[in-house]
Amino acid sequence: MKVGEKLAEQTASEVSASKSASEKRRQSSKKSGRKQKKLGPMPSAVQRLFETCKEVFANGGPGIVPSPGDVDRLRSILDNVDASDVGLTPKMPYFRRGASKGRPPITYLHIYECDKFSICIFCLPPSGVIPLHNHPGMTVFSKLLFGSLHVKSYDWVNRPQDSAEIVDPLHSVQPPGLRLAKVKTDGTFTAPCRTSVLFPQDGGNLHCFTAKTSCAVLDVLGPPYSDPEEGRDCTYYNDFPYASFCGDAEFLTDDVEYAWLEERKKPDEFIVDGANYSGPKIMDQ
Repeated sequence: MKVGEKLAEQTASEVSASKSASEKRRQSSKKSGRKQKKLGPMPSAVQRLFETCKEVFANGGPGIVPSPGDVDRLRSILDNVDASDVGLTPKMPYFRRGASKGRPPITYLHIYECDKFSICIFCLPPSGVIPLHNHPGMTVFSKLLFGSLHVKSYDWVNRPQDSAEIVDPLHSVQPPGLRLAKVKTDGTFTAPCRTSVLFPQDGGNLHCFTAKTSCAVLDVLGPPYSDPEEGRDCTYYNDFPYASFCGDAEFLTDDVEYAWLEERKKPDEFIVDGANYSGPKIMDQ
C-alpha cells in the first residue's frame, strides 16, 4: 500500500472516531437534559387533582356524567390523596368537639371553584353531622381523609313505573309532601378507604354524614352548586321509614330498604364555619 493511501485511510479512521465521539457527547447531553427535567419539582397532589378535574369536567354540565374511564381516573387520583397532602392533621382546632351542647359546627375549607367543578374539604369533629341533602345534576367524589364516618344515602324511586314492583296496592298512594326513595348506603367508613362516587340519578345522590370520630372529607363536585334560579341549590330532607305512612307495610325487595323523604329548611343546628385552606396552593394557568 502506498504512503498516500495509508494516510488517507488513517484520516478517514480519525474522522470516523471523531464523529463517534461527537455522537456519544450529544447522546450524553440529551440524557443529562432528561435527567435534569426529572429532577424538577413534582406538582403537589392537589395540583394533580386540579389538573385532572379540568380534563374530566371540561365538557361537563348539569346532568352530564363523565365517562367511566374518566371517573376511574379521577377516583384513582383521590384514592392517593391523604390529609398531609392538604395540610390537615386531626389535632387542628376544626376537629375538637368543644364544650357546647348540641351539634358541633362543621368547618368548610374552600380550595377551588369554577363553573365546571369545585374542590373543598369538610372538617367534622366527633358527633358532627352534615344533614340529609341532595346534589342536583351533579357527579360527586368524596374522599375520607381520616377518621370514621357514618354515611346514609338514598336514590329517588322514579314513580309510577317502579311503584307497582315495590308498593303494596292497598298502600300505593303517595303521602302528601313526601317522595319515595331507596336506601343506597347505610354504614360506617373508616380511613383509609376508597373514594365514593355518586351520580345525578344513582349512587346515593342524597346523603347524610355523621362523624363517629373527628374526620375530614375532601369533596369534588361537578358541576358545583348554583343559585336557586339555575336549579342546583342545595335542598335538605327529613327521612321516614316506609312503614311510618303505610301502616305495618315494610318493603325490603332484593335487600333494598325504602323510605319517604320530605323537603325541609336548612336545619338550625347545622352550622358551617368557613376557614382558610392552608394546604398547597393551586396554580391555575
